[in-house]
Amino acid sequence: MRASRRIALALLWLGVLALAGWLVGSRLELSGDLRKFMPAAKTPAQKLLIDELGEGPGSRLLLVALSHGDAPTLATQSIALREALAAQPIFKLVANGGETGLEAIPERLRPYRYLLSDTLDTQAFDRAYFAAELEQRVADLGSPAAALIEPLLPRDPTLETLKLAEAWQPANAPRRLHGVWFDRAGREALLAVETQAAGFDPKGQQAAVEAIRAAFAQIGGASGTQLTVSGPGAFSVEIGGRTAREAGWIGSVDTVIFIFLLWLAYRSWKAPLLGGLPLASGGLAGLAAVTLLFDGVHGITVAFGFTLIGVAQDYPIHLFSHQRAGLSPWVSARALWPTLGTGVASTCIAYFTFLVSGVDGLEQLAVFTIAGLGVAALSTRFLLPGLLDPEPRDPADSPRLARLWSRQARWPRLHVAACVGLGIVALAIAWGAPGPFWQNDLSRLTPVPAPLLARDAQLRGELGAPDVRYVIALEAPDAEAALQALEKLQPALATLRAQHAIAAFDSAARYLPSRARQRARQAHLPERKELQRAFRGAVAASAFDADAFDGFVDDVEAARIARPLTPRDLEGTPLAATVGGLLLERDDHATALVSLSGLRDPAAVARVARAHGAQLLDLKQASESLVAAYRQRVLWALALAGVLLVFTVWVVLRRPRRVLRVLAPMALTTLVILAVLRGCGVELNLFHLVALILAAGLGLDYALFFDHAGDDRGEQLRTLHAIIVCSLTTLLVFSLLALSSIPVLRAIGSTVALGVFCNFVLALLVTRHPIRSEPADRDTHEATRTGMDNATALSS
Repeated sequence: MRASRRIALALLWLGVLALAGWLVGSRLELSGDLRKFMPAAKTPAQKLLIDELGEGPGSRLLLVALSHGDAPTLATQSIALREALAAQPIFKLVANGGETGLEAIPERLRPYRYLLSDTLDTQAFDRAYFAAELEQRVADLGSPAAALIEPLLPRDPTLETLKLAEAWQPANAPRRLHGVWFDRAGREALLAVETQAAGFDPKGQQAAVEAIRAAFAQIGGASGTQLTVSGPGAFSVEIGGRTAREAGWIGSVDTVIFIFLLWLAYRSWKAPLLGGLPLASGGLAGLAAVTLLFDGVHGITVAFGFTLIGVAQDYPIHLFSHQRAGLSPWVSARALWPTLGTGVASTCIAYFTFLVSGVDGLEQLAVFTIAGLGVAALSTRFLLPGLLDPEPRDPADSPRLARLWSRQARWPRLHVAACVGLGIVALAIAWGAPGPFWQNDLSRLTPVPAPLLARDAQLRGELGAPDVRYVIALEAPDAEAALQALEKLQPALATLRAQHAIAAFDSAARYLPSRARQRARQAHLPERKELQRAFRGAVAASAFDADAFDGFVDDVEAARIARPLTPRDLEGTPLAATVGGLLLERDDHATALVSLSGLRDPAAVARVARAHGAQLLDLKQASESLVAAYRQRVLWALALAGVLLVFTVWVVLRRPRRVLRVLAPMALTTLVILAVLRGCGVELNLFHLVALILAAGLGLDYALFFDHAGDDRGEQLRTLHAIIVCSLTTLLVFSLLALSSIPVLRAIGSTVALGVFCNFVLALLVTRHPIRSEPADRDTHEATRTGMDNATALSS
């Protein structure tokens, strides 16, 4: 093909990629919901964990601390920050301890204070009660609390609002200074902020964190005070930023390495450019396939997908290294295709098994990888040869490569007994290494630095946050049934508190009584005339004027005839966030939660919970069981992949000896990787398993091409050249990942880097054919020669 036609084809290819990139980008919707990478929850604890992971109030809560200032300054800034954030619709709740009961109950719900308070459970609204309350109000007005009480008296002479505010105070409420929350040392003003955005919404969480920082920048000014924002949302912003930074520099270094190595290997500036075309085609194809087949593409799918299809950079390298003068690029591509296609098919089969894993994230990853590798391979086979120079330098003519080949040709080959022995030793080390084999703790995978986690724990302790491990869960047909069940459970929990089995507990029933209890309290409210008679008599005997409490009778009458409050009636109030976090309503059921603080006797709490139809859930154990279930699915998928992979290689190679010789390096490498990781004390996680599949795919490619070379010296030199370039580019890229501070990238990088090295060495020692005057494996030699002859004949 003439140079002008090659340039035209390259420009056309680039134009198609640009158009495809624009189309995919216009339809791409990224998702950050980690639940897509979780298996279906089965136990109640697992279901609760999955719900809370993305939608629960715990995932929406941001903890804010103002420091490095005197207490009055910090308190003033806390009040100003709360006012600034409360006015923004992206926040559901902003609390700093300065809220009053009136703020918790807006004007439209003010009369309901008599149904929410427990006064009517033990006290009748009669003249004696009112007289005692009015006498106490006279004393209150002479106290330092007069400024707080006086505005409430015209409509609330019994101060039910303040009783509710006191009852709703957290059991472990933070210290209050200058009317707002402070830490125990009085050095930091504290706020709790709940976002409208769910925990799995990275954009929403980032907007919330940026809004907090922007508001503080205006309020703090030049005062020198400092802001700390912690919590899941702040961590997700930190993780996202760190991942983007590390991915950016790793990607940049990766590109430089790829360009430099291809230029060094082929002494041509065209090689890096042409080699990148199949890789870009595969990446866009994978992204397009996931975009078309799924609702939203998970960010992890994109990150993993582009990492996993990095193996596609090997495809053009094999074509470049086997090209030589006098051989048409089309003929070379055709001759390589059976071997290349077998490697591609085997790798795709491994990821195809993820489609039956039942995990949406893994299914996305499978579609991305299969489509990407398939398109990269096909474009290497059917498009790339049209761009290659038909008269390149032959790598087999390189003196340096010849010297390297001569040295490795003297290496001993591993026979069956040695392979078996190596496998047994590696398996013994992997199995017998001390410490847990699997890592089940999700928190160990977090990329958040330990100091930030410690700071978050400190702030949660200062704010009196409940235990995040244990929670009592109560299932009911609807919210009303759940609230009634909670009301029966609360006396037993109060007994446990008195026995010091728990320090405190909290539930939705503390804030919102059931409709049944509200109606019972309504029945104790006197009718208007009876109330007026009793209250006027009490006022007449007091120091107050007769018309001082005009709104009180109206509020009581409104409460007496009102429809009982439901959770939906609390929308737009601070109570909505509190009740919503403790009462989870679904289409067909409701789950009431009781948060616990200072749990000292789990067994006693579990017994009480069971006696009332509830369960004490251990969310740590639930997360570990969820990870174990996830891992089991992946392991079954890998087992199926192994069977299909052996079958595929058997169909192509047909002879048991060749099949074993090709599969042995991959199998031994897997065992060696496990032995090295476990010998170094590494607990294996799910990302190690994903990386093992990638390493296995690379090992299979190396072995297939060494087998394809047969015992022909020139073919062995070209194959050695191709695999050295492939392994170096892959090794350097994944070695960079192994240096990452992000556990996910570090696990994948270290595993694949180790796998590349082991696969290369073992493929040389096991699969490489010795050079003889007569072929060691006549069938292989004849098959290779026949394939080349047929390809040459077809081209001519």
